[in-house]
Amino acid sequence: MTEFLFILGLLFLIAGAEILVRGASRLAVAAGVAPLIIGLTVVAFGTSFPELAVSVMSALSGQADIAVGNVVGSNIFNVLFILGLSALIVPLIVSKQLVRLDVPLMITVSVLLLLISLDGNISRSEGLLLMAGIVAYTVFLFYYNTYNTRKNREAAATLVEKTSPDRTYKSYATNLFFIVSGLFLLVVGSQWLIDGAIVFALRLGVSELVIGLTIVAAGTSLPEVATSIIASIRGERDIAVGNVVGSNIFNILAVLGLSSLLAPNGINVAPSVLRFDIPIMIAVAVACLPIFFTGHLIARWEGLLFLGYYAAYIVYLLLHSSGHSALPAFSRLMLIYVIPLTVLTILIVLIRTVRKA
Repeated sequence: MTEFLFILGLLFLIAGAEILVRGASRLAVAAGVAPLIIGLTVVAFGTSFPELAVSVMSALSGQADIAVGNVVGSNIFNVLFILGLSALIVPLIVSKQLVRLDVPLMITVSVLLLLISLDGNISRSEGLLLMAGIVAYTVFLFYYNTYNTRKNREAAATLVEKTSPDRTYKSYATNLFFIVSGLFLLVVGSQWLIDGAIVFALRLGVSELVIGLTIVAAGTSLPEVATSIIASIRGERDIAVGNVVGSNIFNILAVLGLSSLLAPNGINVAPSVLRFDIPIMIAVAVACLPIFFTGHLIARWEGLLFLGYYAAYIVYLLLHSSGHSALPAFSRLMLIYVIPLTVLTILIVLIRTVRKA
């Protein structure tokens, strides 16, 4: 039964992602809304339902570490693993709006999370502030789409005319049904896949610590994985990238905001998360700017770089949690060689791009 549910969960993920992307892209065209806006809102918020469910339930049951760790870990996973893997399959074109608006906002809310967590707690009033932020962000996105420049409006009109969309109520209802059905399949499929993977890991003698740091941490981001990969394969690259950036913003503002609002005493933030994981999340968000800026393209080598960093992050967590003797040597390797080499590479590419411009 476990094997059957594992395979069925994988099929549900693939089918759900396909249906969700198809419904979202058609709805965007029919409604005259840019696919990027749909990716940043409908798709991103929808695929973040697992994070929302896990964090809210954890906050209500007093498991603050899971509530905060789920969001921070998912945000790191979303950028490094999902964008990395998607770019490795198909180089991703990045919208100018992402570089100018959404990625800086993702960095801002990441820093905001650090600032409000410095006292070791995200209070209910701070949760209310975060919730107000997600409402304002969503309203602004649709306002920005409606009152965009004439060039973008003409491009959208050309796209609508070219694809001859069906704007009947039946068409809207059908596309919305695809979106809801896709989200349902993604949530159910990811849960079955996580449950099956945990059983397999236990059978192989893998410790619960390793399972928690890998399978469960990445499990709530499986809908984003499936959606972004399918979107990149189908050529809906705005949805692929917008899904990740929008999910990260939603995770901090909505997931942590609602969780801290519902928790009686807010959410406590562990000192280790403040010292290591949140700064890593901010560094990952900041790293997006120069990579996105250079030609507005996430190349395959940049995707490989993201995947390598995620692997290094997981290795560090495992070594640190187990108190392994190799941790000091691994840390020195990262500080002395890998990080400076990466920064130097990005600077060289950035300088070349500026010179060409």
